[in-house]
Amino acid sequence: MTDPLRLVIFDVDGTLVDSQHEIIACMSAAFSEQSLPAPDRKDVLSIVGLSLDQAMEVLAPGSTGEVRARLADGYRTQFRTRRESGSASQTHLYPGCLEALKSAFDVPHWLLGIATGKSRRGLNALLAAHELQSHFVTTQVADDHPSKPHPSMILTAMAEAGVEPEATVMVGDTVFDMEMAVSAGVPFIGVDWGYHPEESLTSSLEVLSDFGQLVPALNRLWSDPA
Repeated sequence: MTDPLRLVIFDVDGTLVDSQHEIIACMSAAFSEQSLPAPDRKDVLSIVGLSLDQAMEVLAPGSTGEVRARLADGYRTQFRTRRESGSASQTHLYPGCLEALKSAFDVPHWLLGIATGKSRRGLNALLAAHELQSHFVTTQVADDHPSKPHPSMILTAMAEAGVEPEATVMVGDTVFDMEMAVSAGVPFIGVDWGYHPEESLTSSLEVLSDFGQLVPALNRLWSDPA
C-alpha cells in the first residue's frame, strides 16, 4: 500500500535562514535615503514575513503613501544590490537546517514547500547559494500573493502539490506564519530561534528548539514510523 503524500511548508527568514542582519541593514539604508530615522531592530524583526507595503505601514505609520512606496522601492534596491554582490551565499542556514531538510526530503511520501515574504529572485538566489533548488516541489513568494497572514500561499502550495489540509503542515517563526496556517486550515509547528517570541505562537502544535526535533515532530503529527 502506498503511503499518502504529506506536504511540509516552510517559512524562510527566521525559520530556515538567519537573515536579520541583512534585513536590518537594508531597512536602515532605505529609511536613511528618505532622511528618516532608522526603525528599531525589534520593530524591523516584528514585520518580517509581511509584504513590503504592509511592513512600511507598520514601520512608517505617519508617512504618506508616496513616502512608504519610496521606502519599499529603496529596500528592494538595497536587497538587490546585496544579492548581486553575492550576499545570498553569506546568509547562513540555522544549525541543523540542512540535515533536517535532507532527512525530510529523503522520506518518499513527504513533499517540501516554501511560503515566504521574499521575492522570487531573492528566494531563487538563496536556494541556489545553498544548493537546495531540488528539495522543494512548490515555492510561494510575495510577488504572487497577498501578504501573510492571508492563506493564499498555503492554499496554492497545497493545490500544486495535490495534498489536502489534513496532510499539510506549516513550519515558521512568526505570528503571521501561524495565522496563515490557521486561516488555511492546516496545523502549525513553530520554531523558537526566529524573530517572534515563542510565547506569541499560541496556536502551535508544538514549538521546536532545534532542527533535530523536526522529523520526530512530523512523525508524531502524522503517526508515521520514526
